[in-house]
Amino acid sequence: MGSDSKELLGIEPLELRFPFETKKQISCSMQLTNRTDDYIAFKVKTTSPKKYCVRPNSGIVPPRSTSDVIVTMQAQREAPADMQCKDKFLVQSVVVTEGTTTKDVTGEMFNKGSGNVVDERKLKVVYVQPPRPPSPVREGSEEGSSPRASLSEGGNLNYQDTQTTRESDEPPLLSATRAHKDAEDVTSDSETSALISRLTEERNSAIQQNNKLLEEMDLVRREISKQNGGFPFVFVVVVALLGILLGYIMKR
Repeated sequence: MGSDSKELLGIEPLELRFPFETKKQISCSMQLTNRTDDYIAFKVKTTSPKKYCVRPNSGIVPPRSTSDVIVTMQAQREAPADMQCKDKFLVQSVVVTEGTTTKDVTGEMFNKGSGNVVDERKLKVVYVQPPRPPSPVREGSEEGSSPRASLSEGGNLNYQDTQTTRESDEPPLLSATRAHKDAEDVTSDSETSALISRLTEERNSAIQQNNKLLEEMDLVRREISKQNGGFPFVFVVVVALLGILLGYIMKR
């Protein structure tokens, strides 16, 4: 749609300025203003959908009202060369009937091929240095560089739907720490299982030795009974010694 088309939503600012820092999520906001008497549906797209989260990425702006949109850039491992960013955002808007809700907003509404009158505004992404303590020496002024939407610039860019949530919002370092901790937990579980298995084997071995001693003691008792017809003092001593040995094994 040409630059002389009717502007359905006013957008402020026309540049998304992020105070860039590595390994840190950074957010900025834009305000959508509906100065008409119609209900306006909007949808936000970007050329880098995996890099940004937009909340909300679509919705309804009632007549004579505004809607705030938060754009969050995911943590980046390193800064781009010369702090230049080629990412772009596209805000599409279309008139809808009264009573239309955010859940009713679909991508088909913004399909110009279906005959819909769609207003489109493109936004640049600019990286700026994070705030610093006041300095008497002023850095380069950016006065007089007020951005204007240009539909002719980058006309072949591939804009895609933005996301309101991501599979993982954790910075890379936090994700790595969590993965390391999970690995430690698995190792600890394996060591515990090995210890339990070893103790079980020792217990079973002690029980087997105990049963063997009982059988040998019973055999000795029978042999002595056959030879002497009673329980002589030697047998009593043997039984006592076996009892002491059995008690020691059971304690282990």
